[in-house]
Amino acid sequence: MRAKPFIERQRNRQILKRVASILAIGMAGHAAHGQTTNAPGGTVDSGGTTNVTKLENVTVVGKLDQARNQILPDLGATVYAVSKDQIASQPQGENAPFNQVLLRAPGMAQDSAANGDLHLRGEHANIQYRINDVLLPEGISGFGQELDTRFVDSLRLITGSLPAQYGFRTAGVVDLQTKSGAFEPGGEGSVYGGSYDTINPSLEYGGSKGNLNYFIDGSYDHNGIGIENPTSSSTPLHDTTDQYKAFTYASYVVDDTSRISVMGSASYSSFQIPNTPGLAAGTAGGGANWNSFLSTTNFNSADLNENQNEQNCYGVVAYQKSAGDLNLQVAAYGRSSSVHFTPDPVGDLFFNGVASDVDRSIYSGGLQADASYALGDKHTLRGGIMLLEEVASTHATTTVFPVDSLDPSVANPNGLPEILPDNVVAHAMFVGLYLQDEWKILPKVTLNYGARFDLYYASFDKENQPSPRVNLIYQPTDATTLHAGYARYFTPPPLENVPSETVNLFRLTSNESAPGVADDAVKAERANDFDAGISQKLAPGLQVGMDGYYKNAVNQLDDGLFGQTLILSAFNYAEGRIYGVEFTGTYAKAGFSTYANVAYSVAQGQDWNSAQFLFNPGDLAYVRNHWIYLDHDQRVTGSFGASYLFHETQACSARVYVDALYGSGLRQDGGGFEPDNPAAPIPNGATVPAYYLVSLGAEQDWKVARRQILKARLDVVNVTDNIYQLRSGSGVGVNAAQYGMRLGFFGTLSYAF
Repeated sequence: MRAKPFIERQRNRQILKRVASILAIGMAGHAAHGQTTNAPGGTVDSGGTTNVTKLENVTVVGKLDQARNQILPDLGATVYAVSKDQIASQPQGENAPFNQVLLRAPGMAQDSAANGDLHLRGEHANIQYRINDVLLPEGISGFGQELDTRFVDSLRLITGSLPAQYGFRTAGVVDLQTKSGAFEPGGEGSVYGGSYDTINPSLEYGGSKGNLNYFIDGSYDHNGIGIENPTSSSTPLHDTTDQYKAFTYASYVVDDTSRISVMGSASYSSFQIPNTPGLAAGTAGGGANWNSFLSTTNFNSADLNENQNEQNCYGVVAYQKSAGDLNLQVAAYGRSSSVHFTPDPVGDLFFNGVASDVDRSIYSGGLQADASYALGDKHTLRGGIMLLEEVASTHATTTVFPVDSLDPSVANPNGLPEILPDNVVAHAMFVGLYLQDEWKILPKVTLNYGARFDLYYASFDKENQPSPRVNLIYQPTDATTLHAGYARYFTPPPLENVPSETVNLFRLTSNESAPGVADDAVKAERANDFDAGISQKLAPGLQVGMDGYYKNAVNQLDDGLFGQTLILSAFNYAEGRIYGVEFTGTYAKAGFSTYANVAYSVAQGQDWNSAQFLFNPGDLAYVRNHWIYLDHDQRVTGSFGASYLFHETQACSARVYVDALYGSGLRQDGGGFEPDNPAAPIPNGATVPAYYLVSLGAEQDWKVARRQILKARLDVVNVTDNIYQLRSGSGVGVNAAQYGMRLGFFGTLSYAF
């Protein structure tokens, strides 16, 4: 993994005109080193001849890619770049879930799939995803990884003080560049499998015909550890998952200055919710057992049958134009996302007194337009607009007991279970506009300044904000880069808000909130972010970096799991503060490469001022006047890795790697007791134990024909079989314990053609 502040240098018209010839030379160089390149109408390989006509469309594609980078540069931000070769040097390679690739970036803390999965710089989610620089609208939070690692050619994780083109989700931007048939012709079939009943066949293929380039990818994944194990056992109970994914990309070069691109993806995933054996029967606040009014007086928690299904579809059509000093891209996109949780109708009542069947969906559609224009050698103007409309629907059927008191702490069931339906539809409109100027003040000093205006209009909230952004980049030498920046952020809440009508629906039932507790609507977060860092090349191939950040926020957003359904609910802290520092280092020479990242972070909030019905009154009173750590706060996070690529012969190569992760532990309740309630531990006052994870792997390639390669790979994940806990089951919005995967052996056999 490579980590460095990325400086987008000024490119004038003459440089863009020269890109074609540079790329043509590069393509010929690749061919001379034995790499195969498919070109329109034929091939170029180490034994063939180079036909300039055949390379022409590939060169145009490369030039347009360069022009697209000019539209949305990362001026002043901190960028962590990962190539497909670096992905191959991580556990499970292209077969790894996409979140595991991101987990190797600095400041990225691991969480259970049920609690948000990844946390960047002390934030819960708040990560924006883009594919080929086009926004991927948000879906319903679930367990599945909609994005498939196999179609990634490279990715950048952009953090720090973001330039004005990035809005709404601002903890970081994950920008994926997909594989393309122009540069990666041919296909690959693969079968991956091993421990935990894992079997994962996949197929990808790309090519070009005339001005058309295309790439497709599809996979099926079956395994017995779809969600983290709630116990420390080596094999979880009732945890099977089946996941289907497909992705397609096509682009048509209209002429040497423009192209049209189409992307689409679809995924379907089913998950069993894992069980914890030996749970005791549930009791009401008044002490009575829920089973008093059930047909059974005993239920084995190992036999619970809860399930969740997730579906996601995404489509985009983009037009790009590069004409002299003007570069622009316009894209229309749409997405549908749904999550359906089905309870165990008897077991959930037996243990929780509530059984909720919840079906949530979001339909999104919008338009994104971005452009850049060079004004001489010193100024480049950039601007754009984003429009996004969302419709969210919730269809829930909840089975509850009638109870004899409005106060859940003393209520007991007093009748047979009853079914309460609840149907909610919400709408939201997101609008963002920005304008900024890249000013080359001096040859070694660049100032990128501008602002954006964001508008959020939803069924339960209407807000807007102008947000200035400024970044200064100073490069005193070719080996040293310094940057500092400030960004004002506006982060709307997710649309899936729980309205007060739903809360009131459960009065005098086993699902009732505490009496007198408010239910204020979730609001947009408003924050100031400060960031500064340095990157230094110490020697050929050796680079180190340090980056520090501080954020203060009003209405700090957070999410959690409340009740037995595994769908996140949002809430606000009236105030929030997050700060930390990251250290990175990389070294590469010949076939050897290594990286190390260490991050220190503190994330705190005070006073829950929305969705208060989610919390008990005692904790509400304590947090109103006390700063507490956010549940996803992890003080120290580390990732380390090394790999070596052997070129045994021209027709045979091998790779070996070692990889390690470290976490000081996410938060849990404890560390003392509330002053006004000595029996109540401080929310998020303690941490789960620190943990480490070490993995090893090796891969061997054999060239069996001119363009055919056989690959075999072995991955050993958690080689020490370390038992480590991600969640204890306590903490704000944490409803179950979660453990990381134990020792696993996985093998891959693939055939590239």
